[in-house]
Amino acid sequence: MTLSYSRHQYAELVFDQSVETWLACHVHAFDWFGGVAARLVVDNLRAAISKACFHDPVVTRSYRELATHYNFTIAPCRVATPQHKGKVESGVHYVSRNGLAGRAFVDLNAANEYLKQWILERAGTRDHGTTHLQPLAQFNAVEKAALKPLPATHYELAIWKVAGLHPDCHITFEKSYYSAPHRLIGKELLVRATRDRVEIYFNHERLATYARAAQTGARVTNLVHYPPTLLAGFLVTPVRLREQANAVGPETGKLIEEMLHDKPVDRLRAEQGVMNLNKRYGPARLEAACRRALIFGDATFRTVASILRQGLEKTPLPPEALTEGPVPKVAVHARPIHEIGNRLF
Repeated sequence: MTLSYSRHQYAELVFDQSVETWLACHVHAFDWFGGVAARLVVDNLRAAISKACFHDPVVTRSYRELATHYNFTIAPCRVATPQHKGKVESGVHYVSRNGLAGRAFVDLNAANEYLKQWILERAGTRDHGTTHLQPLAQFNAVEKAALKPLPATHYELAIWKVAGLHPDCHITFEKSYYSAPHRLIGKELLVRATRDRVEIYFNHERLATYARAAQTGARVTNLVHYPPTLLAGFLVTPVRLREQANAVGPETGKLIEEMLHDKPVDRLRAEQGVMNLNKRYGPARLEAACRRALIFGDATFRTVASILRQGLEKTPLPPEALTEGPVPKVAVHARPIHEIGNRLF
């Protein structure tokens, strides 16, 4: 960034031209100068101008927000006309040829610290080729007082992005996933992200605010964003099933407990199916059906559902059901055992 009058400058080396980097460089430059220029002539890079046009350029929402906070006007250059920002273009060449040429640095921080000292000690005190004055001296004497003061509040660096809501009720931002209400599946939502949080908007309404994911691939989910039919499946846990079953009655609680202990098969769906029978048949009938299934030693969803469907829970139990433990299952053969006994040996 080069000031128009004094030619005093700020330089920083970066590895990309992302929106976040572009905004951060502005913040660092304004802090370096101790003030803000009223009008910034900028190139048409994507981080600043989403659509370059001579009469009506479209400024990115993130850059517009920064300009509003610092109270400066954005003046994009004419497309493919680098002479419109000649002061900066020549400054880039000067930095690369005089400040960096032939030098090696340990890392990026060391290079940027060197650049700051070089600007103060070399670039700022040189006889400028156009003004024939020292840029730093002119800045301190005249231009610094003409800059707008820095805002009273610190700028919170934020980037905006348009993201579609996928069928799984999540948008994708920086390779992580954040949920939004299912009613907006297929719609385009606005995402505003700071260093530590992510906000999701639709039609100027803030739908959700999350702490920013600590690692890529993470899923940040608010369960209320799922449709009710899908939400019911996510909330199924052994603890919840036990609570629901015991609320129906002790026999239902025993049956669900026996199903939960049936290893190694995961029977959560079957247990949820048993509890769903309560909505159709009521707690009294479900309790009687679970008691009958337990007596016959067949604690399965299919058995309980069959008992209720046929109304067998009202049928009197056999005498052997009055004894302790389940009714033993007797093997049934197509032929009497005495007819085939001689063939077993």
